[in-house]
Amino acid sequence: MMTVRRSDERGYNRIDWLESRHSFSFGDYCDPAFESFGALRVINEDWIAGGAGFPPHPHRDMEIVTYILDGAIAHKDSTGGGGTIRPGEIQRMSAGSGIVHAEFNASATETCHLLQIWIMPSKSGIAPGYEQKAIDADAVRNHFARIAAPQPRENEVRLVQDAEIWAARLDAGVEAIHPLEQGRRAWLQVARGEVTVGDETLRAGDAAAITDLIQIAVRSRAPSEVLLFDLA
Repeated sequence: MMTVRRSDERGYNRIDWLESRHSFSFGDYCDPAFESFGALRVINEDWIAGGAGFPPHPHRDMEIVTYILDGAIAHKDSTGGGGTIRPGEIQRMSAGSGIVHAEFNASATETCHLLQIWIMPSKSGIAPGYEQKAIDADAVRNHFARIAAPQPRENEVRLVQDAEIWAARLDAGVEAIHPLEQGRRAWLQVARGEVTVGDETLRAGDAAAITDLIQIAVRSRAPSEVLLFDLA
């Protein structure tokens, strides 16, 4: 079974320095049909104006992943973790028992375009932590490659949850296949381009919630970038 979530059906918010699309209920946006998908709680697509960003604010008991599409974001948190995240990298912050962090566009003039992802952890009250890794560019080219997991390998960040994040950057006319084990579900998020999954065409910002399939075949109709969340 596949349920399509169109880009323009997502929640929308805009202020002077930030434009956001929300795949799931977030802040003042509430959609009872899309509160979460398994442990996947938030996918926000944000465009942050140059020189702007989120001042220090708290989180707890959430795995927060940042995936950059264009530009760069500078991160600093109360554990001492910090860095500048750019395309081709993945950052994970475990909020755990409590953390305060700030995120600002690393450029004074260029817009930063990113996906911020929240995954509910399997344990509460863990020690907060920060991790940033370079994604293996060869591994994700025209294939799905894992970039986050409970037991991470090199070029993967750790998630405190039975959840994995896979990425693929596809040339036009390429098919990438991800097997889905029995009892698991997947959320496919199109970050760029245009792909087909079964009979459905998905464009940038579109997503598909997938259950009861043994594999997911994604064919690109244009150069495309997709994230796949493999969830219990």
